[in-house]
Amino acid sequence: MAETRSVNPRALGLALAVLWAGAVAVLGITSRIGWGDRWRDLLADVYVGYDESASGTVVGAVWAFADAFVGGYALGKLYNKFS
Repeated sequence: MAETRSVNPRALGLALAVLWAGAVAVLGITSRIGWGDRWRDLLADVYVGYDESASGTVVGAVWAFADAFVGGYALGKLYNKFS
């Protein structure tokens, strides 16, 4: 019988949250020079207050962190349930 491994939902949530918040922050910074404007506009529709300003980038990164943490945590819980 094969041994099943469980996933730590909190760790998965934190890993995805740090990765996604970092990506959103980099997008906010690069959009200041005109790169990724369409992606920034798309994410600004989802993350209220997100724009290319310094404070808007921080707001977007915080939203992204919370969003990815919840999604990663739920994914980890579902994986453990189904495995």
